[in-house]
Amino acid sequence: MIEKNSLDLLKALIGFDTTSFKSNLNLIKYIENYLNQYKIKSELVYNDTKTKANLFATIGPNTDGGIVLSGHTDVVPVTNQLWNSDPFQLTEKDEKLYGRGTSDMKSFIALVLSRVPKLVEKKLSKPIHFAFSYDEEIGCVGVHGLLDLIDQKSLKPEFCIIGEPTSMEVVIGHKGKHSYNVKVNGLSCHSGQAPLGVNAINYASKLIAYIDELNNEKSIKGPFDQDYEVPYTTLHTGLIKGGTILNIVPNLCEFEYEIRNIKEDDPNVLANRIKDYADEKLTVNMHKISSKTGIEINEIINYPGLDISPEIEPVKKIKKLLNNHKHKKVVYGSEGGLFKNRFNIPTIVCGPGSIDQAHKPNEFVSIEQIKKCSVFLDNLISNF
Repeated sequence: MIEKNSLDLLKALIGFDTTSFKSNLNLIKYIENYLNQYKIKSELVYNDTKTKANLFATIGPNTDGGIVLSGHTDVVPVTNQLWNSDPFQLTEKDEKLYGRGTSDMKSFIALVLSRVPKLVEKKLSKPIHFAFSYDEEIGCVGVHGLLDLIDQKSLKPEFCIIGEPTSMEVVIGHKGKHSYNVKVNGLSCHSGQAPLGVNAINYASKLIAYIDELNNEKSIKGPFDQDYEVPYTTLHTGLIKGGTILNIVPNLCEFEYEIRNIKEDDPNVLANRIKDYADEKLTVNMHKISSKTGIEINEIINYPGLDISPEIEPVKKIKKLLNNHKHKKVVYGSEGGLFKNRFNIPTIVCGPGSIDQAHKPNEFVSIEQIKKCSVFLDNLISNF
């Protein structure tokens, strides 16, 4: 059985449609009101339009040390996904809890909140901080205001736990992500006169092929980190559009590519190699026909990777509480690198649910995972 308080909180959180392009304020206000029942003050950090907010709250004394428990409140869209139940209504079936955000990552937030009565009763000697963000799913862009607030408070926590779905395994690293929009501006003409134009799709394909060459180079030469499933930095082109009709040489082609780098690789070096190739190998030839042509590259998303030693005390402590002495690194990202880099504190990713269920139709978290996380949080509190 799951504790009623945990289940009620999860039902409420799933019921708020906090898809990243929508407001999360109803959910944030719900959490604020819940904490207020226990005389815990929440601080909200809004976006520019005041349609979204981060929430920060502290239980315990205003001292150094303690822990940050963090999670994002936004979820990915359910558009064009076929669900067997309402994605914004928690549904229990076959020892699983279905709903958008059950795995990624409202279950962790609900379980953390369900421990508030115990935390208040315990009269903590060190603080436990709650840090709940928005817009993680679109590139970790919402958390920066929250980090600014924590920075202003000059807090020095012992470590931070990001409750992303790891099947309650200890994650000590993930890759960084840098993504780019590339706009190739060509010169259109009738396809019968193709040599007189500048085919934007052709030049885009040359640059995409070069990006793939760099990816192959990394797969062969490294550097490598064998803790990852894919143990090297990857480059990938995932979106492309261009052209209007077959008998017109296209004057525009846009595509997006990303770099997911391990700690040993500087993504800026790779991005500069791509830009240099575009300028020195491609744009030069495009300008032979028209100086009005060219290639524009603009960064879209930029967040750092996470990499901490498995030998540090917080990692050992969490492994002991979980009774699991293994750790791993994952290929997906989180806000963990931002917390670690900003405050120079060990940041560990560990939460209920599997990344294999995240973002998919019929997303679920198993009741077994809920129980594991509940036991972990109780152990964390009792040993705090």
